[in-house]
Amino acid sequence: MPKLAANLSMMFNEVPFVDRFLAASAAGFKGVEYLHPYSEKPGVIAGLLEEHGLTQVLFNLPPGDWDAGDRGLAGQPDRVAEFRDGVETAIDYAITTGCRRLHAMTGLAPDGVTRTHLDTLADNVRFLADRAAVHGIDVMIEAINSRVDIPGYIVDSTARALEVLDAVDRSNVRLQYDIYHCQVTEGDLARTIESLLPRIGHMQLADNPGRNEPGTGEINYPWLLNRIDELGYDGWIGCEYRPRNGTVDGLGWARPYL
Repeated sequence: MPKLAANLSMMFNEVPFVDRFLAASAAGFKGVEYLHPYSEKPGVIAGLLEEHGLTQVLFNLPPGDWDAGDRGLAGQPDRVAEFRDGVETAIDYAITTGCRRLHAMTGLAPDGVTRTHLDTLADNVRFLADRAAVHGIDVMIEAINSRVDIPGYIVDSTARALEVLDAVDRSNVRLQYDIYHCQVTEGDLARTIESLLPRIGHMQLADNPGRNEPGTGEINYPWLLNRIDELGYDGWIGCEYRPRNGTVDGLGWARPYL
């Protein structure tokens, strides 16, 4: 059966962040993920996880100045030192919270992706992977669509994500496969997931269009989740969607899995 993790950056926004752990647990989730935990001390996060019986599944490295438009630093040639400082911060949070997956957002190339961006990205991810491996932590690289959500994102296709994984050449660097983003850019989800499964370390979902909960768009999630289960994927699937009309009211689709 699919293991669903609530994304606390998008779900349960009806309450403050620190209260979303209780809300997720009460709704039946056993795992949580989110974009960034850095507004709270790592010990606070660890305490909330323990109190509510939750597993910390994934979070992102420090992305730069999110409010100013940064969307990650891993592929930014002029910010290598800042990225590597963030590696140490993220690993500290991961150790304290028991998290075994870190996602490195690559950042933007508004004038086009160059060889310098890709070489910087590979060097930075290799550095992160080596530091993370000491603690048994895997590193995720995700293809995020540049058509709708993040124009100019450096890794905006599965092909480019795999190019990065090959260039980095570390066993603890895996593909973060987001079903929503891949539907926007590529489609053919079932066959693609089947072919990529050996390289997938984490999955996420939302429906398309709108990035709302399953059942609100074009993706046949009951069939697809069953197929993913049949393929033998036993990792977490993060629910990274924007609830259309309230988180709890929109969880009917998830009840069979919680």
